[in-house]
Amino acid sequence: MERPVDRNQERDPGATPAQPLQDEPAHGVDRGDRLHEFRSAGLRITWSRRWCIHAGVCVMSPAVFEPGRRPWIDATGARADSIARVVARCPTGALHCEPLEGGPAEATPAANVIRVARHGPLYLHGDIEILDESGEVRLTDTRVALCRCGGSANNPLCDGSHLTRGFRDDGAVSTGTGVKNAGAVGRALRVCMEPDGPLGLGGAFAVESADRETALGSSWSWCRRPFGRVQVQGGGRCSSWPSRYASAE
Repeated sequence: MERPVDRNQERDPGATPAQPLQDEPAHGVDRGDRLHEFRSAGLRITWSRRWCIHAGVCVMSPAVFEPGRRPWIDATGARADSIARVVARCPTGALHCEPLEGGPAEATPAANVIRVARHGPLYLHGDIEILDESGEVRLTDTRVALCRCGGSANNPLCDGSHLTRGFRDDGAVSTGTGVKNAGAVGRALRVCMEPDGPLGLGGAFAVESADRETALGSSWSWCRRPFGRVQVQGGGRCSSWPSRYASAE
């Protein structure tokens, strides 16, 4: 398998040590991941090299996030509330922050939205829970990117392989055109991995195509190989939805 180019070489954490592995699932931390931590007097920023696919949102604030600088993150470069707004727009969850002086933490969105990127991953935003193939919780977060090209070495999460594999898909959604996207409210968005099988999504969610058309759904599954158009079911259970995850519906 062709591996993605390590563009993280430009994102040097400097002398910032990686945090120890978590024994138990922690919000925003994938199993087996190590986070780098950057602090100011009032803010703690964490960055996952493993999750970073260079979406480019953070570098719009170069006083804080500047690839090529060592360390590439300077938590003192802007006000804590300004940094928090930038971090909350990181679509993969590679960046997180928390206030150290009693300020508000990032809120869990009330609505779940899946955005299909043209020639890229699925971006999930909401109350997200990823289960492994044994049904155990692997990750909870508010922002996640899922592989859509079939080449990630960190499935089901995107690792940027679509950039080197030449993945091409226009990001269309096959049903539900014309639905206004306010997200879908009421249940967590649960991602389940079946052994040697598809991924399944359950809960309430809106799916937004790359051209901003929208479908609403409560169940969805797809093969973990490259696929084309997204198929969304408006209700009930996908035929491949595992029964042990029925509580997600």
